[in-house]
Amino acid sequence: MDVTRIDQIAIAVEDLDATLELYERAFGLSATSRERIEPDGVEEAMIDVGGVYLQLLQPTRDDSPIAKFLAKNGPGLHHLGFGVGSVADALDHLRDEGVALIDDAPRPGGGGHTIAFVHPKGTDGVLVELVEDEHP
Repeated sequence: MDVTRIDQIAIAVEDLDATLELYERAFGLSATSRERIEPDGVEEAMIDVGGVYLQLLQPTRDDSPIAKFLAKNGPGLHHLGFGVGSVADALDHLRDEGVALIDDAPRPGGGGHTIAFVHPKGTDGVLVELVEDEHP
């Protein structure tokens, strides 16, 4: 498995509008996209910073993973996203290496990407999202 890039740094936030306003005012950064991802119970805003995205995530329902994270930890770093050539191949490799997975198979994610999550127990406490590289 080859990691090709850092795709995103995901940050859990309580108020997406307020955080976007802060990032624009303080850092001159603005969202390049914004969408609701109903299956995950989040609204996300993506901010392109030199080819790496800051992914701001606000829960849209109380039972979402982001809502649970915020209740336990408060706002802050949630996960890292690694770009890979094939999420399916990456999952096979990680499974062969005995790394704990959250997703057993690739699934749809934000922006039409194919994704899967690796359990923090398998990566020394860091939640990792695999994001399939776009193919022309």
